[in-house]
Amino acid sequence: QVQLVESGGGSVQAGESLRLSCEASGNTASILAMRWYRQTPGGQRELVAEISRGGTANYADSVKGRFAISRDNDQDTAYLRMNSLKAEDTAVYYCGARTGTFVQSLMRVVPHNYWGQGTQVTVSS
Repeated sequence: QVQLVESGGGSVQAGESLRLSCEASGNTASILAMRWYRQTPGGQRELVAEISRGGTANYADSVKGRFAISRDNDQDTAYLRMNSLKAEDTAVYYCGARTGTFVQSLMRVVPHNYWGQGTQVTVSS
């Protein structure tokens, strides 16, 4: 089991910056990748950024060059630095963790996804 707690959301003006944090606890050694998603009312959850345990990062086209994901493996924390925010970035942002656990009875690694409770980001134009 992994628990995730996000923080750092808020209301800003367009062009400003925010940094979100996601603190993981529990079986953090099983975490393979940390992710940030966002969801607008009535919209689907969108993958914004992902970072592997080794530090390889990937981004949605809509945030490339503006957002930066990072993680501190020692602190079991992931961050999302959001610069040059736009009104269309307004959403609830969720932290996600993809884990892999070896199950002896199945003789294979079983993946699982965990979610945080979300934090609201509102950008006014």
